[in-house]
Amino acid sequence: MGSLLYIIAVILIIGWLLGFFVYSAGGLIHILLVLAIIAILLQLIRGSRL
Repeated sequence: MGSLLYIIAVILIIGWLLGFFVYSAGGLIHILLVLAIIAILLQLIRGSRL
């Protein structure tokens, strides 16, 4: 499950970067970035407990 969160975070970051440089979707792109950061933080927190 932890690696799944990491994969989702990486996909969201790539989507944010593509959206930032290719499209100008405004708030949606920043929401993707925030979700990616939250997923990475959850991965780090859960990884440190194991």
